[in-house]
Amino acid sequence: MVLVTAAALAVALAVAVAVFALTRPSPDSLAGPLPLVAVPAPAAGAPACTTLLGAVPTELTSNGTALKVRTLASPAPPATVAWGAEDPVVLRCGLDRPPELTPTAQLRLVNKVQWLQVPGEGTSTWYVVDREVYAALTVPDSAGTGPLQAVSDAVAAKLAPQPLRFS
Repeated sequence: MVLVTAAALAVALAVAVAVFALTRPSPDSLAGPLPLVAVPAPAAGAPACTTLLGAVPTELTSNGTALKVRTLASPAPPATVAWGAEDPVVLRCGLDRPPELTPTAQLRLVNKVQWLQVPGEGTSTWYVVDREVYAALTVPDSAGTGPLQAVSDAVAAKLAPQPLRFS
């Protein structure tokens, strides 16, 4: 009797796993247009933002996973691009100076670009602070360093360094 019950439980578990696998949405089905809230970006129309957004890769690598560029839902915020389906990486250009940028702020140099990290809940937003426009890369905590490095390469290649501005 115990053997029959164990076998029935094993079959039921296998069926449940198969049903879950077949009915779970695929990452591609989550990749419809991404709705994003607009944030103040007074310099979004600046030539530097156009240059930067034209230089970012169409695919980022995050912990060995390829994140493809997402279509943004209308109305899309200006000077914004996103990658990935479930926890997207989002780059916005032309933002105001982040208030956290002070003379004593801890900055990180990544591939010749100075970034200011502002941690959030489950994400971090990294601000480019040494170029003529401010840009922000919001990255889920699970993403690893690949997106930050790839965007740093685009920033370094296309936008000249500038002195830091604290006001």
